[in-house]
Amino acid sequence: MKAHDGMYIGGEWRAAAGTDTIAVVNPADEQVIAHVPAGVAEDVDAAVFAAHEAFPAWAATPPAERAARIAALRDVLVARKDEIAETVTAELGAPLQFSQMVHAGVPILVAGSYAELAASYAFEEKVGNSTVYAEPVGVVGAITPWNYPLHQIVAKVAPALAAGCTVVLKPAEDTPLTAQLFAEAVHEAGIPAGVFNLVTGLGPVAGQALAEHPGVDLVSFTGSTAVGKRIGATAGAAVKRVALELGGKSANVILPSADLAKAVGVGIANVMGNSGQTCSAWTRMLVHTSQYDEAVALAAEAAAKYGDRIGPLVNAKQHTRVRGYIEKGVAEGARLVAGGPEAPREQGYFVSPTVFADVTPEMTIAQEEIFGPVVSIIRYEDEGDALRIANGTVYGLAGAVWAADDAEAVAFARRMDTGQVDINGGRFNPLAPFGGYKQSGVGRELGAHGLSEYLQTKSLQF
Repeated sequence: MKAHDGMYIGGEWRAAAGTDTIAVVNPADEQVIAHVPAGVAEDVDAAVFAAHEAFPAWAATPPAERAARIAALRDVLVARKDEIAETVTAELGAPLQFSQMVHAGVPILVAGSYAELAASYAFEEKVGNSTVYAEPVGVVGAITPWNYPLHQIVAKVAPALAAGCTVVLKPAEDTPLTAQLFAEAVHEAGIPAGVFNLVTGLGPVAGQALAEHPGVDLVSFTGSTAVGKRIGATAGAAVKRVALELGGKSANVILPSADLAKAVGVGIANVMGNSGQTCSAWTRMLVHTSQYDEAVALAAEAAAKYGDRIGPLVNAKQHTRVRGYIEKGVAEGARLVAGGPEAPREQGYFVSPTVFADVTPEMTIAQEEIFGPVVSIIRYEDEGDALRIANGTVYGLAGAVWAADDAEAVAFARRMDTGQVDINGGRFNPLAPFGGYKQSGVGRELGAHGLSEYLQTKSLQF
């Protein structure tokens, strides 16, 4: 797609307040493919004003009509699915097939789920002698990351619109073209002017201006825990609501009764998807000591199959960061059984699928989020040891448990300090709440729980 040189504000593309631009780079070949405007505080002011002006009418729009507009948006995304996939591949570097299936396919599924929820959600209920109303919070400042550029937008914007909120979106500077394409889809779907607004720009400038803006009633942020803490502190000072989906260091716990080959194979695939740039990836593989050597051999074999199948990391900074973590793992005594820090190609931000054995729970690579195609295999002695290791980080976003039967796996999963656990390879469910415990965030996305984040309650007593 051709990049817009303005902001989508109040239902139209407007010239940016400043003259600076952001270069969009294809991480596969390091070539600049487009430039977008670098928004400043004045752009954010205009977008928040447009959202504020549009809020009363959109909030008063019957839920069935809001549902119809979201359904129309879903239909536009379906019609432009190929263009979405090509755009994501160009600016993120994901293989085209993965972009078609995940980066384009999943947001379409999520948008459809909110079209249905908007029409069926109980915005009013009787509680004794009271009537309780669920009302939209107001203007939402949505700040989204680059790793799943369209999914993260839809996972915030669709429930906000379903709730009756209006939105100002500040997307990641690495993947702004996907956000511009989404704005075009919003316009084509007939969503009223000002209900959705887009400001591209840098996080410390446009993102900070949006998070601090007094006209924003709720900030929904997905990204690093460090930035999430700053946004939370800013919002707390203004007594402003936040929804924070942050980092992860999820454990893939393989109990002795599990199908080891399947659990290891699916676990490696989980991390290699999107080149490891997934906050919920199962980057710690926990294996009983009696099966450890076999699991290491299986993991090394599985990882080797992904050498030519994963895309690059998003940018030079991430490339350097991930390779640095791999070097740190070697320096701290972990054993490389696949991959390594050496760049596998002369051009592009590629990192080899990497597997470490002999990782101890205290090592840096077992504690910090790497955000690349790197798996750490950790041995445990018994179930209590496995639980201690699984819960032994500041994060608690996702995870997996494998056992001979679901009941055994569920019993372990119920004791994990994490927001979402896949049991024996459970399928993705767009209606299930997604979000973390501890420093993995505050609030939930997806399904009815995701919708409720954008609502506040009022009770009338009779």
